[in-house]
Amino acid sequence: MVNNLVSRGLSTVRRIVSGKDDVDLSPRLLDKIRTQLTECVEGLGGEVSARQRAARLAHTYLQLDDEGRHAFLKLIALEFGPNPKQVAKAHESYQAAVGTAKQWDAEAGLRMAMRSRRIRILTQFNAIPQGVKFLVDMRVDLLRFLKQDNELQALDRELENRLSAWFDVGFLELQRITWNSPAALLEKLVEYEAVHEIRSWQDLKNRLDSDRRCYAFFHPRMPAEPLIFVEVALTDRLADNVQSLLDENAPVFDAGKADSAIFYSISNTQVGLRGVSFGNFLLKRVIEDLQRDFPKLHNFATLSPIPLLREWAVKNPQAVAEAFLPGDLKKLGTLEIKGLDAPEINAVLAGQPEWVEHAALADALKGPLTRIAAGYLLEARQKGKPYDPVARFHLGNGARVERLNWLGDTSAKGLAQSWGLMVNYLYDPDAIERNVETFAREQRVAASSAIRRQVRR
Repeated sequence: MVNNLVSRGLSTVRRIVSGKDDVDLSPRLLDKIRTQLTECVEGLGGEVSARQRAARLAHTYLQLDDEGRHAFLKLIALEFGPNPKQVAKAHESYQAAVGTAKQWDAEAGLRMAMRSRRIRILTQFNAIPQGVKFLVDMRVDLLRFLKQDNELQALDRELENRLSAWFDVGFLELQRITWNSPAALLEKLVEYEAVHEIRSWQDLKNRLDSDRRCYAFFHPRMPAEPLIFVEVALTDRLADNVQSLLDENAPVFDAGKADSAIFYSISNTQVGLRGVSFGNFLLKRVIEDLQRDFPKLHNFATLSPIPLLREWAVKNPQAVAEAFLPGDLKKLGTLEIKGLDAPEINAVLAGQPEWVEHAALADALKGPLTRIAAGYLLEARQKGKPYDPVARFHLGNGARVERLNWLGDTSAKGLAQSWGLMVNYLYDPDAIERNVETFAREQRVAASSAIRRQVRR
């Protein structure tokens, strides 16, 4: 019965997306849902009944329109948190018991009173068939509604925490993707590629050739839904240009001669898992698989974009101005470029994308823009963490900032987001754990001496 209910509910997704079969959340239906949620929390009727009830609730949720889903989630958020009276009573008992033999029992009672009933509901959803996928998709809605409704924050925090526990990297399964993988999986690789668009089937085949490796991580409760794709190129050097790396006409490299594995694209596929860490050693598992197949590999690095560099630079004109040394200004002056204050420099770069074709101008900008990028990666912060999301990911996984690559991505996207600059993050297997611990404890960025020398003091 549970399987049938969930299958029926999930089968309505396509019709719901197209705007058909939406169900209005009337006061009567809302009261019914409230009653069912209460019964879920209280565990009435045993586990089988609880799962059937959760399946019916999931079915109802999937049929609701946006307004109805918003009301559904808000009901859980506002009416199923900890009971304030019980918390106050438990806290009073704990304060009275401090220093006595009853302190630890009182502490357990306080902890129990603080436990949100929302967690019980989320756990019931998790227990039904396809429940994990249901919760991941439900969080997609939750994240959208959060933009206008802060009262959903408590529910989002609890759902994110639950998903973080359920999606620990230790639970994930690593699978290699090849040209002979199921067509449905290859189509998802094309669909979810978020770093460098896959333009054709020939492009895809090139990325799955003998000098490449592609991996996907799966959760056992979502076997048909890849969570992360990792694309790797086997080379004999630290790659510095993504156009060369993705050139479909380049000869296939002899993988047996490779000493370097370049991670050039890492794509998360599930929006509902935003903010959920897959563990500190995600890429370490890929490295171990590569080392087993290619014992000669000793360099493991990325060729990564710097997606928010230019956005940050526009917001920090002083940092931009300080990166232009007297020699840079003199070189630019010979090109008769006027107005060298930081806002106008940014205007030149923003309004004249053809600057990259002007060899002398590109040469004059190389030094200062590389210094801006180095300072950004090492020092720019947002809420105490590195400003750049790609940097946060790799530094959190134990990499170090190794090298900046001038004009490493001359696509329109690359020039727009980082003036074409790309960065190599290096994964040293012997230093990964130390870097992870240092970054987690102190938020200190591991970086090569060459990168540190480029920062303007």
